[in-house]
Amino acid sequence: MPDYTRKEAEAGLKDKLPAIDTFPNQFPGYEIEIEIPEFTSVCPKTGLPDFGTITIRYVPYKYCLELKSLKMYILRYRNLGIFYENAVNRILEDIVAACKPVRASVTGDFNPRGGMKSVIEAHYPRPKKGVR
Repeated sequence: MPDYTRKEAEAGLKDKLPAIDTFPNQFPGYEIEIEIPEFTSVCPKTGLPDFGTITIRYVPYKYCLELKSLKMYILRYRNLGIFYENAVNRILEDIVAACKPVRASVTGDFNPRGGMKSVIEAHYPRPKKGVR
């Protein structure tokens, strides 16, 4: 039985974060990549900071992400207790909700801790239920 509880496993998934604003897209068929090299969050188990680079890639449909509001959204993670995997997937879900892109991915490339490095990547559209 793991030492982690459901509370820790779900930490940060429901916390209220700032809205990500958008603006109307003017062109079809191109990809936007946004790199956030100073991402910080907090481990919900230890309370220690986690550091990494978040890379967002998306093909806009009707809307593009507005960068200042995205920055304010990302800064809120600094004090948020959330596992790497949850942070990456939550960022993807919030981006999709904000701009409804054609497709998107979020990659979290986290600094080594305890001699181990983690890279997590999530994609939209998500696989159909039952497909992993």
